[in-house]
Amino acid sequence: MLEGPTRLGSVLFGTVQAMPGKPGTLLRLAAFATDPAGGNPAGVWLGDVLPSDEEMLRVAAEVGYSETAFLAPDESGEVGRFRVRYFSPLAEVPFCGHATIAAGVAIAERSSDRVEGGAEDPIEFVFTTNGGPVAVTVAPGPDGLPRATLTSVEPWVREPDPDLLTRTLALLDWRPDELDPDMPPAVAFAGAKHLIIAVRTLATLERLAYPFEDLKALMTEYDLTTVQLVWREAPDRYRARDPFPVGGVVEDPATGAAAAAFGAYLRARGEITAPASFEIVQGIEMGRPSRLTVSIVAGEAGVRVSGNAVPI
Repeated sequence: MLEGPTRLGSVLFGTVQAMPGKPGTLLRLAAFATDPAGGNPAGVWLGDVLPSDEEMLRVAAEVGYSETAFLAPDESGEVGRFRVRYFSPLAEVPFCGHATIAAGVAIAERSSDRVEGGAEDPIEFVFTTNGGPVAVTVAPGPDGLPRATLTSVEPWVREPDPDLLTRTLALLDWRPDELDPDMPPAVAFAGAKHLIIAVRTLATLERLAYPFEDLKALMTEYDLTTVQLVWREAPDRYRARDPFPVGGVVEDPATGAAAAAFGAYLRARGEITAPASFEIVQGIEMGRPSRLTVSIVAGEAGVRVSGNAVPI
């Protein structure tokens, strides 16, 4: 146990019933929701050793969700530290926020320090991702349900290539004058790269249609994971939609990695100053409402993203 206000989860995968004939356990959870009919579905595979790349891709395609997280204890030998890789049905991705939230809750509920409504202290994990180490904390929320918080790797924010922006707007059939002049487009990274485009009105955000293969090719060319389309509903509340054709998905109902990148974007622009938090509502148009809480802490380079996850 750690001294002080936190506990490090003692996870024993041997106590988890494995799938017959398969070296691991496959779970399905909805992240950023308290109802399995909402949120973003994620696969979570737990095992002692990660499968081969080919097997992970096969499992992710079989699960069919936008991402599946694969976790095994890392090489440090320390309790609570995991090597994590994320696969969409089409390819590996460097980081996935909603699958991280789902994985954190899944592991915590199987920990010897199981998170319950009466627990006082959070459980901490460290996920070693392709993008770097990500701290994950799980604690019961006000409703007693497990709530996970990830802290992203150190982010960065840059102006987008003009060619990327012009071609993306053309594929979305959006005009430049429909964009929010107070929130200029940017490319932001918090474990994965996202093109951020803010619009003036909710009506524009609701008008989402694009040629799948063309946008996929453009995003692949610029190494983007999603395009995050946002509308500011209030100073501390945003609506978002995230096309994800590079993962074989037309739209993501909740995108934790993009939420972290957007938090970094707002901080870099001076829109928020630590300590601060705001909410992103996503998935409404898809019929899978999701709520993501984004926060920044003074002296902390990463961005925090919090949410619930429930079994499907």
